Amino acid sequence: MSPQDIVILLKIVALGKTPWLQDSLAESLSISQSEVSKSLMRSKYAGFLNPDGKQVMKMALMEFLQYGIRYVFPQKPGPIVRGIPTSHAATPLKEMIQSEEAYVWPYSKGTVRGHSIIPLYRSVPEAATKDPLLHQLLSLVDALRVGRAREKQLAIQELEKRILHGEQNN
Repeated sequence: MSPQDIVILLKIVALGKTPWLQDSLAESLSISQSEVSKSLMRSKYAGFLNPDGKQVMKMALMEFLQYGIRYVFPQKPGPIVRGIPTSHAATPLKEMIQSEEAYVWPYSKGTVRGHSIIPLYRSVPEAATKDPLLHQLLSLVDALRVGRAREKQLAIQELEKRILHGEQNN
């Protein structure tokens, strides 16, 4: 698995029942068509996509996010930069956790200053600005990568709502 595989899987989850094609995924995520194709093959092989490659195996993805993401794609907060909020600084966790410390994906067009979190893929900040549900999913995944126990538990609950139950907002 590669980090962009998780981004692509979360984009498919964010699309819900909306039909998609590889080229539309590539365009919306600013990832090349060939990389999307390779990613989908890896995800199918790993059991994150059904055999036809169109539907996310939600329980498998949720299990990986809950137990594996922090080990496979770890991250530590970096220096203060301008960017787009992530983890507990972004919706939905920002409504549940009060913190004066913000985490952000570095992004020149960002409006928030906080500790930098390197996103799973370089195009994540721009893709997140175009898709609020994708932004929520990626922010919740970052809470699993960098959060404390309470943040991780809340992130798991919110991811389950969005991935397993298809809820769009809390």
